[in-house]
Amino acid sequence: MSVGEIQQRLGMLRSEHRDLDVAILALLGTNTADQLQIARLKKRKLKLRDEMSLLEDQLVPDIIA
Repeated sequence: MSVGEIQQRLGMLRSEHRDLDVAILALLGTNTADQLQIARLKKRKLKLRDEMSLLEDQLVPDIIA
């Protein structure tokens, strides 16, 4: 994957991550919050965060210490 492709993918993942934040907060704001749905959204957020971390690591060159 090229640097541009990685940055584009990171942008999409960050956007989805923010959207999930909004969705989770909206669900928590309702009186009938579906705990299973919230748990699934949080799990998806964690997966996105892991993928973002892997992509960010690809953008940072290895530095020999």
